[in-house]
This record gives sequence, structure tokens and C-alpha cells, in this order.
Amino acid sequence: MSITYIPDPKSTRRNSEAHYRPRVSVRSPEGAGGSRDDGRCCGVTAGVVGPKNKMGKEESREVTPATEALDTEDERGTWGNQCEFFLSCLGYAVGFGNVWRFPYLCYKNGGAAFLIPYVIMLLCAGLPLFFMELALGQYASLGPNILFPKVAPLFAGLGWGMIVVSMLVAIYYNMILAWTLFYTFASFTSELPWGHCNNDFNSVGCFTEDEAANCRNQSMLYFNHTCLSVSDYCDVANLTSLNDTHCVNPLDSDEITGTDKVLTKITASEDYFKNRMLGITGRTWDDMGGMRWELVGCLALAWLIVFACMVKGVKSSGKVVYFTALFPYAVLFILFVRGVTLEGAYKGVEFYFLRPNVTRLGEIEVWNDAATQIFYSLGSSFGGLITLASYNKFKNNCMRDAIVIAFANCSTSVFAGFVIFSILGFLATELGVEVKDVVSSGSGLAFVVYPAAVTRMPAPPVWAILFFAMLITLGLDSQFTMVETLTTALFDQWEVLRSRKPLVVGLMCFVLFLCGLTMCLEGGLYMFELFNWYSAGISVIILAITEIILLQGVYGFKNFMRNIREEIGIYIPLPLYVYWTVTWLFITPLALLIILIMSIYYFTPAYIDDYVYPSNIQSLGWCLCACSIVFIPLGAIFILIKGKTKGMALLKPSPDFCPYHVRKLRDNQGSGNKGQPDGVFRYTYDNEGFQEPNVKVYPDIPKDDPPPYTSNHL
Repeated sequence: MSITYIPDPKSTRRNSEAHYRPRVSVRSPEGAGGSRDDGRCCGVTAGVVGPKNKMGKEESREVTPATEALDTEDERGTWGNQCEFFLSCLGYAVGFGNVWRFPYLCYKNGGAAFLIPYVIMLLCAGLPLFFMELALGQYASLGPNILFPKVAPLFAGLGWGMIVVSMLVAIYYNMILAWTLFYTFASFTSELPWGHCNNDFNSVGCFTEDEAANCRNQSMLYFNHTCLSVSDYCDVANLTSLNDTHCVNPLDSDEITGTDKVLTKITASEDYFKNRMLGITGRTWDDMGGMRWELVGCLALAWLIVFACMVKGVKSSGKVVYFTALFPYAVLFILFVRGVTLEGAYKGVEFYFLRPNVTRLGEIEVWNDAATQIFYSLGSSFGGLITLASYNKFKNNCMRDAIVIAFANCSTSVFAGFVIFSILGFLATELGVEVKDVVSSGSGLAFVVYPAAVTRMPAPPVWAILFFAMLITLGLDSQFTMVETLTTALFDQWEVLRSRKPLVVGLMCFVLFLCGLTMCLEGGLYMFELFNWYSAGISVIILAITEIILLQGVYGFKNFMRNIREEIGIYIPLPLYVYWTVTWLFITPLALLIILIMSIYYFTPAYIDDYVYPSNIQSLGWCLCACSIVFIPLGAIFILIKGKTKGMALLKPSPDFCPYHVRKLRDNQGSGNKGQPDGVFRYTYDNEGFQEPNVKVYPDIPKDDPPPYTSNHL
């Protein structure tokens, strides 16, 4: 079918769309959508003769479903502009791990030398997967649960596996936001409560370095707010003093213990984290204690913030990311300027980056750390990238976005390392110890080490509020994407729910809030670490391997590249074309397989400090890991039992695997052609300048005929 607009002599609206009447011709139904086994998406084209340009000549352009999609906004929704999508992807990729994990890995694995395996793994695994998922989501404009069954019905469960991973991570990820909110509220005081041991909640083993140093200067030991002699110190532990540095068991003279290990001591900042906020002391998995209602309130507030920002989907979250994605960079820069001006900052930076140890590159553990960090940092195979890209304009250059975001993510990690280690260098100088003695990663860095450092800065509450506000915005962007992945799955599965978007988003946040309440118990940290350890580890790598085999093997590299180049219209220079070819077909699958093997080889059972989870709880963790990947075989079994698709059709794309506007056009034609023969175009006239009672159908005019209406008509 083609539609051509020709001038209407009756109309006086010469420069408007109403001046042109429609001429319609119909293609055969095969031309409008047959089988798509070759990866092409057949559709309808139309030629339009538009209003005159400034030279008095009529302009013409070809109208395809793709160009129609550029001009209209469908009810599924799209980003308000390209910047919203870019910032959402950047915020999703840049999260807690960039601040509290990468700097530690860099220090641990040879300093600046660690950047070599890190960048190599970015090019081999991270970037190819990142671009592949953005292109896939943008092409089909569907969430992963609906998309993959259309690529190949046998892989129908792959998308649901990704959604389960996002759900599990969203449950415990918001708990970190709750902790951060707790610390933020506690920072609004003249004296930070984790800077001393004079609080009611402090344990008897609480100490600060200043108090301990004061006792050491008197050749005494600090315990329970008092300086004790070595003899009295040993008596507290029912031991006797042997000398100035050791105690001995009076019942067994061979049992000699150093004074530093006789009694359990805990820093003021760690005491605040464990005893004031968590209340975990004395708790185990078998006895998790009661509910910490303050944490329940913080968790509820975290989910309320997520709901408020996502109540209208990408229409609302797209506006919020202007702040949440950019604010962390502003705070990092402020902290960097403050950090490098502190005494001992160079000591920390040198320890972090300026003493590269190239010999570490020969150790396989270093490459494993680089691979896992870049893989999880970019967030591939969680379904989030596919979801974000599914709201893109069809002609967006997602290849450019993927490259810029991937390298921006890595640069952020490196820069955050300078910020953190300049402050750790200052802390080490203040305490009179080596930097390695204060280095930590994960929650220990964010809620123990860094809070201890800010207590020694001028105006400590200001720097504490800035740091925790930065963590909140870092976490919110990632949380937005994971929740958007879950709600998009529901909206795509049941489109009628789109009209009730606020209700669906609210119910989703409420259910996830309820699921996270077990982490608000006094022993909730044990549940948190179990989720953190197992929910998105090995399972995500298996999902990634399955995904790349499906798209580049089953569906086919040529078909996928044709979708990107010919239909989306992204120009790929020859060097990049070669790069995508080599990585998607060979390097990335091999790299993912190696990452999987190394992750299994280096896997250690879940633990917290000295507590190792019992074997039955470890088994529960493996169930968390399996509950996502099990959807791959379950989806295949469901399709086979259903029986609608058989044979090789199970591995071929369905006709619905095409851009959204083409699917919409087919739906409209299908509803408009009810009761009419196939191939008949049903046209509803709506043109003010052409008031004929019936629509007239004009034949196509041969190209060699003179135009019926030229620029000389006047």
C-alpha cells in the first residue's frame, strides 16, 4: 500500500496539510507482513508530496512506519528526550560498586596496573553486552519477558529469569538506601554519634583511637572508658599478666595470649553500625531477634521515594535523573577537592594508584576480579538495559550511547578511587597507622571507615551529609531501573494495566517493601548478605551466556546487525563493525565462559566476619541463585507442552519480532479490515480542505508521466 498526497484545487489552504488530498494504492497482503525468518521486518511504505518549500517547489519524502514512529508518540511511552535516556543508563551503570568496591580492588590488585585487565575486560565482555542489549531493547520496544519469546519461542523463559534477578536485587538493594537514610538523619547534629563512645548504646568494648592512644602513653590499656594496667586488663578476661604485652591462663601456663586479643574491642564507628543501627550483636541466623522499627521507617521512606519518582514510569523518572545522575558527580568533585587538601592525602593516593605492581597481572585472580567488576558494574543481563532502551525513539543512536556510558562508568570508578583513598590516607595519618590498616570495601567502607574519617574533618556533619546524600542518589538510579524492569514486564504482559500505572507501581513497591522486612530484624544483616551473596552472582553470568548464544547464534549475527544498520539506521564504521563481529561471535562468549568458570572456582561460602552460614542456609542461598536460571528450561518446557509452535519454528523469530510501530500498524490494519478482503485499505478521511462525501481512490501515476500539479500552476 502507498499513500500519495496530491494538491486539491478546491482548497484555499495552500501551505497546509489540508491542501493535499490522499491517493491510495494497495499492496498485496504478503507485502505487509509475511514470515520474518530472515530477520527483516516487512512493512508499508508511502510517498508524501508535502507543502512547498521556500523555492516554490513541492517537497516530498517517503513515509515508512519508522518515520511515522518518529512523528507520533505511542501509548507505551517514550523518553521525553535523548538526555533522559542517557542519564538513566548512566545512573543505572554508576552505583555503589563504583565507590566502595572498585577502589579496593584497584589497591588490592596492583594499583594502576589493574586498569589493564579492567579495560581489556570492558572491551571483551562489558561493552559488547551493553550495546547488544540497548540495540535489542530499542529495536523491539518490549520488556525482556515478552521480547525473548518473539526472538525464539524455545527461549521464552530467558526474560523471566532476568526479571527474577532484578526483583531479588531490588529487595536488598533498597535496604542499603534505608541504611543510608538512617545515617543521613543521624548526621543532622552538632556532634556525630559515631565519633565517641559516650552514647547509651555503646558496648563495653567500644574505643576511639584518641582514647586508646592516651592510655598507651601512660603504659596502660583502654577498656570500658577506663585506662587499666596490664594486670587489671588481664583480670577482666580471668587471666593473669605475663608481661607488658601478654596474658597467661592461670590454669594452663602454656596458653599465652597477646593483650590485643584478650578482649573484644570495637571502634566507635563500627559500634554505631552494628549496635545502634542494626542491633546485630549476639544475633545469629537461628535467633534474629526483634524488629528495628527505625529501620522499618527508613525502608518505607526509601520505597516511598522510589514510588514518587516512578509513579508515571519513564515520564517521571526521566525528569528525576537530571538530579540523581548528576548530583553524585558534583559531590565527588567537592569531596575530591577537600580530600586532596587533607594531611596524608598523597599517602593514600600513592597507595591506591601511584605504585603499580605489574607482576600481579600474571595472577588469574586479578583478571577474575576485573572481569566480575566490569560485568556487574554495567548491569548487563539484569533486564534493565533492555527495559530502558525499549522506551527509546526508534532511530536513536544507541551505539554512541553505549560507548560513552561504558567509558564514563569506568572513569567514574577511577575518579572515585582518588576521592576515597585521599580520605583514607588522611585517616591513616591521623591514627598513625599504614593505609592498608584502614582500607575496607563494601558496606564496611561506606558505614564504618568513611564515617570515622569525617569525624576528624572540620565541620564533620557537613561532610557526612554530603557523602550519604551522594550514596542515596547513586542507589536511587539503579533502583529506578530495576523497578522499571518489573513494572514494564507487567505492562507488556497485560497492556490493560497501563491505564492504572500509579496503582501498579504502588503495589509493586509495597510488595517489595514487605519482602525486605526480614532485613529490618536485629539479625537482618544475615538475610541481607545471603541475598547479596547468591541472588545475582553466577546466575547472571549464565543468563548472559544464554542471551548471547540466542541473539548471535540462533537468531543470527547477520540478522541482528541488519536490524541495527538497515532498520534502526545506525551507521557503523568498518573498524567498529569488525569489533562487534569478533566480540559477539567469539571473544565475548569465550570471556563469559571463562568468567563463569573462575567464579565457580573462586567461590567461597557466604559468611559475615567470623560467622560462616550453616550448610542448610548455604543451600537456601543456592536456591536463590537457581530460582532465576530455572526459568530458562521451564520456559522451554511450557512452550513445548503448549504445542502451538513445533519443529524448527521453535528457534525462529515470530512475525511479531519487529519494531513497535510496525506491530501497531498491523494491529490497526487488522481492526480496520474486519469484514473486508485481505489487502483492502480502509481509509478514514479527516481533512478540512477536502470535503467530498466519499473517499476517492486514485491509481498510481507512472513515473514517466508529467506531474498533475507543478510549480507553474500559478
